[in-house]
Amino acid sequence: MTRRDARTPDLFDAPKPAPEVACTMDYRATVAHVLAEMLRGAPGDRYDVAAQVSRLTGKDVSKYMLDAYTSEAREEFNLPAWLIAPLEVACRSHALTHWLAGIRGGRLLVGEEALVHDLARWEQKRDEADEYVRALKQRLRGRHE
Repeated sequence: MTRRDARTPDLFDAPKPAPEVACTMDYRATVAHVLAEMLRGAPGDRYDVAAQVSRLTGKDVSKYMLDAYTSEAREEFNLPAWLIAPLEVACRSHALTHWLAGIRGGRLLVGEEALVHDLARWEQKRDEADEYVRALKQRLRGRHE
């Protein structure tokens, strides 16, 4: 007997994008929360992250700016998209990209995980082709007998 946990997504279910319903896609608070969690898990404090992001971008990014980006109350001070990649590098995370992929109906695979997925996909195609070749041979054998 197999039990399904409603809170755990099936690894084989196709991800679905967020519904395109009016007034439901304001993700400012969610982005602030995801960034705050990412910064909490970063190696170093926000001063360290700000310094590394500043070095990576060549633009001044301060701890104050990071604090503002993570504040749900600061609705008009949102994380610019150009800072996502350097922030993920500095925090050693893919949390924002993972979140965005999920919202858009995708799944993020990074590094070796992507290769494993690609291998499985090609093996499945090979198995399907082998099955088709077997069926054709069997059909042809049936005509010649």
